[in-house]
Amino acid sequence: MTEKKKITVAKGDGIGPEIMDATLDILFAAGAAIEVEEVEVGEKVYLAGNTAGIAKEAWDIIRRNKVFLKAPITTPQGGGYKSLNVTTRKFLGLYANVRPCTSLHPFVQTKHPVMDIVIIRENEEDLYAGIEHQQTDEVVQCLKLISRPGCEKIVRYAFEYAKQYGRKKVTCFTKDNIMKQTDGLFHKVFDEIAKEYPEIENEHWIIDIGAAKMADTPEAFDVIVMPNLYGDVLSDVAAQITGSVGLAGSANIGEECAMFEAIHGSAPRRAGQNAANPSGLLQGAVMMLNHIGQNDVAEKIQNAWLKTIEDGIHTYDIYKEGTSKQKSGTKEFAKAVIDNLGKKPAALKEVHYANGKTLNLPKYKPRKPQLKELVGVDVFVHCAGITPNELAKQVEQLNTGELKLTMITNRGIKVYPDGFPETFCTDHWRCRFKPVIGSTITRQQIVELLQKAIDKNIDTIKTENLYAFDGIPAFSLGQGQ
Repeated sequence: MTEKKKITVAKGDGIGPEIMDATLDILFAAGAAIEVEEVEVGEKVYLAGNTAGIAKEAWDIIRRNKVFLKAPITTPQGGGYKSLNVTTRKFLGLYANVRPCTSLHPFVQTKHPVMDIVIIRENEEDLYAGIEHQQTDEVVQCLKLISRPGCEKIVRYAFEYAKQYGRKKVTCFTKDNIMKQTDGLFHKVFDEIAKEYPEIENEHWIIDIGAAKMADTPEAFDVIVMPNLYGDVLSDVAAQITGSVGLAGSANIGEECAMFEAIHGSAPRRAGQNAANPSGLLQGAVMMLNHIGQNDVAEKIQNAWLKTIEDGIHTYDIYKEGTSKQKSGTKEFAKAVIDNLGKKPAALKEVHYANGKTLNLPKYKPRKPQLKELVGVDVFVHCAGITPNELAKQVEQLNTGELKLTMITNRGIKVYPDGFPETFCTDHWRCRFKPVIGSTITRQQIVELLQKAIDKNIDTIKTENLYAFDGIPAFSLGQGQ
């Protein structure tokens, strides 16, 4: 007999309690060897004065049990309330977001009848680090942070997922033709790790044309891995074009803990009506069962769910005259799935999971440090109502015997030297200083340069040191340089 796994459950807000009860009824009826420990998160906790939406005691339970099945929650409107999803992913190190998106044609309407893709999204970094600053009257910035550990973990997860579930190809989406350092690192790591899986086809697409291809011909893809922002957008697009966002589940996987959920919201207008579709949360629960090694139960539930969809027993969100046979409520849909346990779909493809197996995910191993050499500095300046050449005359006063102004950009485009008068400029300038030929640069020289800026009343916003690693420059050129 399989030992019961204790999991943490949060019933959430809006339709959350209804779809969680329906999901748990199905899990227990199917013989899932789980024990439930419930925590309170979401709107009630927020409104009680906790801006995180979760109490310390709930964190302790989630961390102890390692597996968290969460219904949708409502985040109150207004400032000061933090997204519990984002907080949970970061606190628990849930670096991989996994969203299978499969067409259920002809039982759920879609323009893509043979779509069957899995989007694996990096979950912790990229622009979602949320590091933003207003720097001038006209310009704000958001820092895009991509790390080698983050890239290696998510890319390896994608290939291990493909290997575990018999997928044939892994595709990487980035925008490294523009963001050569950040997205360039993601693409580079993808190419490195792909070599370790010669049995799995690999390819790379630039995100814009890749997204267009996915929306038009999703059957061309299998597993797609990408950085956080792209994955957030395209996983919702992919779920929608399968037929309904309401049918999609999501897994958030870390080295220690994991969270499973539906991708839709709490839909408070539908709460208490016995109308909501529990399929999204049920799909998350199936992924949870696979994660904890109860693949046989996951397989039984998934095939019963497919049979129910195939039988035309549909909740209001996917119900369609002529295709659907019965408009069902939340409880009735769950009962239909339970009644179908042990049965297989006839038209839809039945699933087969690797019984008793979980993904093999080795921990990240740091590499030998590279030789890091300081080779210049970018000084960002706030100055309004001035031309690039006029600014250059002011900033050149900061030149020293060792450091010299070599370039000014505005929003990334080179405007000095040899800029175009047609280029529109804001009040935010990047001034690049490099050592003169035969000289080197030290941090002390940068401090002295900034002191001269204070003396000359030049408003410096920030600096970015320019480095070479193992002799290779590791910073972007100015556009047009």
